[in-house]
Amino acid sequence: MQLKEIVVLAFDKISPFHLSVPCLVFENRTGLPEHNLRICADTPARDGSIRTTAGFAVQTSLTLDDAAHADVLIVPSWRDAHERPPKTMVNAVSAAYERGATVVGLCLGAFVLAEAGLLDNREATTHWIARTEFSKRYPRVRLLPDALYVDSGNGQLITSAGTAAGLDCCLHLIRRWHGAEVANRLARRLVVAPHRQGGQSQYIEQPLHDSPGGDRLSELLNWLTSNLAEQHTLDSLAERVSMSRRNFTRRFRELTGTTVGQWLLGQRLVYAQRMLETTRQPVEIIAQRAGFGSAVSLRQHFNRMYSISPRIYRSMFVHDDD
Repeated sequence: MQLKEIVVLAFDKISPFHLSVPCLVFENRTGLPEHNLRICADTPARDGSIRTTAGFAVQTSLTLDDAAHADVLIVPSWRDAHERPPKTMVNAVSAAYERGATVVGLCLGAFVLAEAGLLDNREATTHWIARTEFSKRYPRVRLLPDALYVDSGNGQLITSAGTAAGLDCCLHLIRRWHGAEVANRLARRLVVAPHRQGGQSQYIEQPLHDSPGGDRLSELLNWLTSNLAEQHTLDSLAERVSMSRRNFTRRFRELTGTTVGQWLLGQRLVYAQRMLETTRQPVEIIAQRAGFGSAVSLRQHFNRMYSISPRIYRSMFVHDDD
């Protein structure tokens, strides 16, 4: 795959954490695909420095003019939901989109994409704490307030929720470009979850280890990922962890941020992706082992989630024995 030029837009009073998220994911590491990562600044000081919210400064010699040929343009956040982003940033984002680049707004960076009009009549998300301001200012955007990240505009426009959801969003891009195996290897390097579906809830009520029944549910999730081929029901799963159906449903959502059906579908799709990338098994066999029951069902769900057929998806990957 051709080396991608990825530009991250920095600005005065940027959060160092938000700036570091795409840098962590897209920096070059031995054994992983390489990217040409650059930090470009909007109105840096004369010495090229940019103040951060943590009291120190970062430096770059690159400006928005140097972002003119990026394949991917990332706005890692914005400093204040109540402050309009400057025209210089908005124009850079618009120009990138118009020339066909992938444009990403992490956390409050979605405000910059919305200010450019790129999200009008499209689905998007941002940090949950800013959703009221976002909806009021950009009523034409179909805000999904609970999503971790949203991939819209035929894969050209991507927005994410706050803080750690930016990691999920960037790993989603790695998965889309290089496949699930590469994304999983990188996630292991970063010691984060290898795959969280974009539609998973931003806010999970209680952490797993602090919740009654948490250990039982954690063991159940591990068991389910190893037994995807079986057909599971709410009653059978609730019985397995000795809970009532109602209590199990409530605890599962609190602990995972999604429903049992949505969680299972996500795991089955990830498994199908991995098998399509790394094996020559027929789609019918993959469908059965993933728990879809039939190739028709797999194709329907795969197309709905990734806007591509399993056959075409498989053709994007070259197997070791080719």
